[in-house]
Amino acid sequence: MSTAGLIEARMLAMLAARSPASSVCPSEVARSLATEEGAWRALMEPVRAVAVALAHQEVVIITQGQATCLPDGPFHGPIRVRRGPAYPHSTETNSIGDS
Repeated sequence: MSTAGLIEARMLAMLAARSPASSVCPSEVARSLATEEGAWRALMEPVRAVAVALAHQEVVIITQGQATCLPDGPFHGPIRVRRGPAYPHSTETNSIGDS
Protein backbone atom coordinates (compact mmCIF):
# COMPACT_ATOMS: atom_id res chain seq x y z
CA MET A 1 0.00 0.00 0.00
CA SER A 2 1.31 3.48 -0.82
CA THR A 3 2.07 5.98 1.93
CA ALA A 4 -1.00 8.04 0.92
CA GLY A 5 -3.13 4.89 0.97
CA LEU A 6 -1.83 3.97 4.42
CA ILE A 7 -2.47 7.49 5.70
CA GLU A 8 -6.01 7.46 4.30
CA ALA A 9 -6.77 4.06 5.80
CA ARG A 10 -5.39 5.08 9.20
CA MET A 11 -7.28 8.40 9.20
CA LEU A 12 -10.56 6.66 8.38
CA ALA A 13 -9.89 3.94 10.96
CA MET A 14 -9.18 6.53 13.65
CA LEU A 15 -12.41 8.34 12.81
CA ALA A 16 -14.28 5.02 12.90
CA ALA A 17 -12.96 4.34 16.40
CA ARG A 18 -14.44 7.61 17.71
CA SER A 19 -17.96 8.88 18.07
CA PRO A 20 -19.44 10.30 14.84
CA ALA A 21 -19.15 13.89 16.11
CA SER A 22 -15.49 13.52 17.14
CA SER A 23 -12.47 14.60 15.15
CA VAL A 24 -8.80 13.73 14.76
CA CYS A 25 -5.80 15.98 14.54
CA PRO A 26 -3.49 15.34 11.58
CA SER A 27 -0.61 14.97 14.05
CA GLU A 28 -2.45 12.08 15.75
CA VAL A 29 -2.59 10.29 12.40
CA ALA A 30 1.10 10.99 11.72
CA ARG A 31 2.15 9.88 15.23
CA SER A 32 0.18 6.66 14.91
CA LEU A 33 2.17 5.80 11.77
CA ALA A 34 5.66 6.82 12.89
CA THR A 35 6.67 7.20 16.52
CA GLU A 36 10.02 9.00 16.14
CA GLU A 37 9.56 12.78 16.16
CA GLY A 38 11.41 13.42 12.91
CA ALA A 39 9.52 10.67 11.14
CA TRP A 40 6.02 11.72 12.19
CA ARG A 41 6.76 15.37 11.55
CA ALA A 42 7.86 14.43 8.02
CA LEU A 43 4.41 12.87 7.54
CA MET A 44 2.49 16.03 8.45
CA GLU A 45 2.38 17.46 4.92
CA PRO A 46 1.28 14.13 3.37
CA VAL A 47 -1.37 13.70 6.11
CA ARG A 48 -2.75 17.16 5.40
CA ALA A 49 -2.70 16.43 1.65
CA VAL A 50 -4.72 13.24 2.21
CA ALA A 51 -7.18 15.18 4.38
CA VAL A 52 -7.61 17.76 1.59
CA ALA A 53 -8.14 15.02 -1.02
CA LEU A 54 -10.73 13.31 1.20
CA ALA A 55 -12.44 16.66 1.87
CA HIS A 56 -12.80 17.19 -1.89
CA GLN A 57 -14.64 13.84 -1.99
CA GLU A 58 -16.72 14.86 1.08
CA VAL A 59 -15.41 11.83 2.96
CA VAL A 60 -14.09 14.18 5.66
CA ILE A 61 -14.62 17.77 6.72
CA ILE A 62 -11.70 19.97 7.71
CA THR A 63 -12.32 22.35 10.60
CA GLN A 64 -10.53 25.08 12.50
CA GLY A 65 -12.22 25.72 15.82
CA GLN A 66 -15.94 25.57 15.11
CA ALA A 67 -15.54 26.74 11.49
CA THR A 68 -15.69 24.37 8.53
CA CYS A 69 -12.89 25.07 6.04
CA LEU A 70 -12.96 24.79 2.29
CA PRO A 71 -10.85 21.81 1.17
CA ASP A 72 -8.22 24.04 -0.44
CA GLY A 73 -7.90 26.31 2.59
CA PRO A 74 -6.20 28.55 3.23
CA PHE A 75 -5.35 26.97 6.59
CA HIS A 76 -3.66 29.12 9.19
CA GLY A 77 -2.80 27.10 12.26
CA PRO A 78 -4.10 23.78 13.53
CA ILE A 79 -6.83 21.89 11.73
CA ARG A 80 -9.04 18.95 12.74
CA VAL A 81 -10.61 16.29 10.53
CA ARG A 82 -14.19 15.05 11.03
CA ARG A 83 -16.42 12.56 9.24
CA GLY A 84 -18.02 14.02 6.14
CA PRO A 85 -21.27 13.12 4.37
CA ALA A 86 -19.55 10.46 2.19
CA TYR A 87 -17.61 8.90 5.11
CA PRO A 88 -17.24 5.07 4.93
CA HIS A 89 -16.20 2.69 7.70
CA SER A 90 -12.63 1.40 7.61
CA THR A 91 -10.33 -1.04 9.40
CA GLU A 92 -7.06 -0.50 11.29
CA THR A 93 -3.78 -0.56 9.36
CA ASN A 94 -0.12 -1.22 10.14
CA SER A 95 2.54 1.42 10.74
CA ILE A 96 4.75 2.60 7.92
CA GLY A 97 7.49 0.05 7.52
CA ASP A 98 5.43 -2.74 9.11
CA SER A 99 4.30 -5.64 6.97
